[in-house]
Amino acid sequence: MSDPARLAIGDLARQTGTKVNTVRFYEDIGLLPCPMRTASGRRIYNAADVRRLSFIRHGRTLGFSVDEIRSLLALSDQPERDCGEAAAIARQHLRDIEERIARLQTLRSALVGVAASCDGGRAADCRVIEAIAGVALLNNE
Repeated sequence: MSDPARLAIGDLARQTGTKVNTVRFYEDIGLLPCPMRTASGRRIYNAADVRRLSFIRHGRTLGFSVDEIRSLLALSDQPERDCGEAAAIARQHLRDIEERIARLQTLRSALVGVAASCDGGRAADCRVIEAIAGVALLNNE
């Protein structure tokens, strides 16, 4: 396409670091609006689509769920609305991340202990294998 304001799906994907299939998926689930089409049926996008897809990509990179992003997009589509809801979504997401970090730190401690307890020997008696099977980690052995 010669008009820089009109992008093909591949151009949109490249500009935003998104796979073409992901662009289609976001359209299918309603995060991206259905694009305009050329007379031959090819999708065409504009700068607003680039901004919206970039927002979605950044949100996903930050770990926001599709539903959270949907809510944030709905807020951004209504610029006069109070952004308190966006702050509430961000706070809840932060709490979820902090809980995940705490679980990962517990897991790390358990794995450090299990890995340190392995001196080699028979696989049948391996503490690492037992831990992965759930025995040593669950019993704190």
